[in-house]
Amino acid sequence: MTIDLHVHIVGNGASGSGCWYRPRGWTKWGAPFMLRSVGLPAAALRQDLDTLYADRLLSFVRSSSLDCVVILGQDEPYDSAGRKLEGVGSFYVPNGYVLGLATEHPEFRAGVSIHPARPDALDELEACLQGGAALLKCLPNCQNIDWSDRRYTRFLERMAEAKLPLLAHTGGEHTLPVVDQRLADPRVLIRPLEIGVTCIAAHCGTGSGLFDRDYFDVFVELLGRFPNLYGDNSAFNVPNGRLRRNTLGRCLEASLAGRILHGSDTPVPVLGHEPFIRGHLSRRAFRSSLSEPNPLERDYRLKRAMGFPEESFTRAAELIRLPASTSITA
Repeated sequence: MTIDLHVHIVGNGASGSGCWYRPRGWTKWGAPFMLRSVGLPAAALRQDLDTLYADRLLSFVRSSSLDCVVILGQDEPYDSAGRKLEGVGSFYVPNGYVLGLATEHPEFRAGVSIHPARPDALDELEACLQGGAALLKCLPNCQNIDWSDRRYTRFLERMAEAKLPLLAHTGGEHTLPVVDQRLADPRVLIRPLEIGVTCIAAHCGTGSGLFDRDYFDVFVELLGRFPNLYGDNSAFNVPNGRLRRNTLGRCLEASLAGRILHGSDTPVPVLGHEPFIRGHLSRRAFRSSLSEPNPLERDYRLKRAMGFPEESFTRAAELIRLPASTSITA
């Protein structure tokens, strides 16, 4: 089963989904580019963005080389005492919405999002497990989640018991407001790993911007310590500096390639300019990608051309929670 495990859902609540999208500061400038990357006009923000976006995403999956994608919820930021940080987050996608979409469409799997400091965090986790959650997604630096906090122990233990993987953003971030930059460090995952949670370090700890700290070496060091740690290659086709210091070459080495999973980070624009400029793509492959209108398929083809093996596209099926009736060889 070929899976993209890093696909964002966005909406404005027009369908009753409970979603909202309120970009603030300079992140407002990115909204039109995100929409354009999936073929939607800026006016979609004032229309039924829920339905427009979900339908467009579904059509992309059905016309791609993928069997399914993991669509991601987005919880709000909280402080460590469980108080919501009002006005800090820039978008919200409730778990019920992604669980509902995944129930309705087999092309979708639900990646839920729960801040572990929420007073109802364990109850919400149980409800999501019952609802068919495939994994749990978080952005520690944007949602203010320090997984080393001992108050989250029972939450992590329950994740380990249920074999619910944790997909956590690591490295630089410039598309969402950052609350605590320190939490971009992959070492924030050490305690979940020690407890037995399978963790996937989104972006492999790479920086997103010229002046970001790059944690790729930290990620590689942790791979050697924890067999339950993986990385994803999401946003490796964005001109944002993630492929510095021969990151791609090292990800394709035999010692690392078996621990890298496929993710696109849609709707972040999928472009092959940086890997082409750095010599990771042939001119033919790069030019071919420019004519592919489906961003999921474009990212898939670019990753294949960059050298990622077939196993990186299918390995997620062995890690995420799938419905009992699903065959991982389908």
